[in-house]
Amino acid sequence: MVNKSNYNYLLSDLSTLKGVGKKTVSLLKKKKINNIFDLLWKLPKTFIDRSLSTKIKDLRIEEHQTVTIIPQKYNFPRIRNLPSRVLCNDETGELDCVFFNSYEGYIKKILPLGKEITISGKVGRFRDKYQITNPKYVSEDASIIKQKHNTYSLTDGISEKVYNKIINQIIINLPILDEWHSKDILKNFDNISWNDSVKELHKPENIGKYKKNFYQRLAYDEIFSTFLANSEIRKKIKKIKKKNKIINFKKQKEMINSLSFILTKDQFKTLEEINNDLSSSTKMFRLLQGDVGSGKTIVSLLAAYNTINSGFQVAVMAPTEILSRQHYSLAKKIFPKNIKIEFISGKSDNKKKRKIQKELSLNKIDILFGTHAVFQKKITFKKLGLIIIDEQHKFGVNQRKKLSDKGGDNCDVLLMTATPIPRTLTMTVYGDMDLSIIFEKPKNRKPIKTYSKLESKINDVIRFIKKEIKNGNQIFWVCPLIEESKKLNHASAVKKFEYLNKLFPNQVSLLHGKTDINHKEIILNRFLRNEFKILVSTTIIEVGIDFPNANVIIIENANKFGLSQLHQLRGRVGRGNKDSACILLFKSNLSENAKKRINILKNSNDGFKISEEDMKIRGFGDILGFKQSGIKNFKLADPIHNNDLFLMAEKEIKRIEKSKEDLRKFKALIKLYDRADIINDIA
Repeated sequence: MVNKSNYNYLLSDLSTLKGVGKKTVSLLKKKKINNIFDLLWKLPKTFIDRSLSTKIKDLRIEEHQTVTIIPQKYNFPRIRNLPSRVLCNDETGELDCVFFNSYEGYIKKILPLGKEITISGKVGRFRDKYQITNPKYVSEDASIIKQKHNTYSLTDGISEKVYNKIINQIIINLPILDEWHSKDILKNFDNISWNDSVKELHKPENIGKYKKNFYQRLAYDEIFSTFLANSEIRKKIKKIKKKNKIINFKKQKEMINSLSFILTKDQFKTLEEINNDLSSSTKMFRLLQGDVGSGKTIVSLLAAYNTINSGFQVAVMAPTEILSRQHYSLAKKIFPKNIKIEFISGKSDNKKKRKIQKELSLNKIDILFGTHAVFQKKITFKKLGLIIIDEQHKFGVNQRKKLSDKGGDNCDVLLMTATPIPRTLTMTVYGDMDLSIIFEKPKNRKPIKTYSKLESKINDVIRFIKKEIKNGNQIFWVCPLIEESKKLNHASAVKKFEYLNKLFPNQVSLLHGKTDINHKEIILNRFLRNEFKILVSTTIIEVGIDFPNANVIIIENANKFGLSQLHQLRGRVGRGNKDSACILLFKSNLSENAKKRINILKNSNDGFKISEEDMKIRGFGDILGFKQSGIKNFKLADPIHNNDLFLMAEKEIKRIEKSKEDLRKFKALIKLYDRADIINDIA
């Protein structure tokens, strides 16, 4: 018997459900449905109305219909693999019920001769007679069948009938939970309870009714639980007391004056925000967000310089060796000679690694650059004061929390990302962190001119890049796939390399996901040294490496990429002081949305604006295709369509923080929405 006031039922294993065996559990877990609560958000796509009964003479072929019949005669074949047939009729005509792979006893049990039976299924026609093959719903009790039945995007091996039975079982046993929201919040949703909201959500007639109170209430629960977790993490980090850094503003000014460029107002503003954190007695846990080419790196290096001058060590990590080396080279170029700078990666030889490990532990290295090797267990710092992580947008809340803990109490944490996302998403994804944003681009950066071109006009593109190469420039040529695909009509990087290599012998190289990591670094470094002119690549060149001499990027099948991804790819050029161009190649049969996306990109170089526009184009629940960026893909809530709910949740969290409200009333919410591992000390 289910305890209806206990949320633990919802967190129970799927095997506790009646009629759910090991095979069904395994099939559901493949769809990331791990407990009863997960099943609640597997929403119906459409429904079939079986409530209306039809006479045999009025049946419509290829439609799901309900009919009350009387079985008259069995036909069980002696030859294997032939179907069994049951001749049935009503007062208007005849119909065959056809069964494949069903036992004789089962058929006789569900369709006893001479009894009135109601069946439902898809109607077919064979030899001028109506038939229903393997009817899904068969019963002497017509009321069981004459209902609206939901249809789902099912896992292979689970029938619609079984799935509906499982969902209905959960809805019947749904616990009545104590309300966790205030009366003021509930007014916004007509005071509907969580229990009633879930029931309404699964009614066939409510499919797609996103603006109804039950849907809004449940979407708000999702958003609010995320914000609550983020709030608690922020509070925990702020409670950590650290030794404050003493900022030497004279040395900072000397460093800034020595640069070959002038910092923007946004760079000065974000540097000041970071300095305030560094010099405070509470731990910094900050995200530095900026569009491609906005100058985040120099701000982070100035923060590193201030930390070193305060007597602490710094660790700087980037996802690839070439990007990490790029930061290392810039630091060597701008930092005074008395600052000891080192670099480490997985490819560093053991002798060098041991030397670095020893010098770090003795505080003889001021700043260490590297890939993930920076955070290996053997790497221990004597006095680590700042961790900088570049392009680590794949870090989730839990990973960031562990990273913050690893540095120790005196270590500040600065993360950087070039993925501009709208405020509602920033509140969700990075709500556990303080945020600094660089909107302004450096004055010497010229806007990248973006063009669209039909694939059939490729000869025009070839003439253009011949001219660019003649002027000493380099070109990126991006393709969606590595090899030819029979299913997808996309350009192949391999085929394109072969094509271009014939036109530009010894001036083309190829890079893709299957390229060996060591070979990849060699190719990128050769391109950086201008040893060849065209780099044919898949999207692996997306992350922020500077190639100052590359001023043209050509992206094939541009309509197959997400708009934000296209903007990130476009940012690979325009890093120098030359005029730059991005050419989007596409086929003639573009969808309206694809045309809109290409036009948005042609008309703007602002990543934040592009991101907002991209989300407006997409449908409800389709959140940017940003899964690869670690962005939480809500099951119900949508950052654009539910913007008001995000703002409501933000306001409520601020109220709770100010009033220091007891969080124990949110225990069920926290547990159900899988935040318990993040804030696990709520009693």
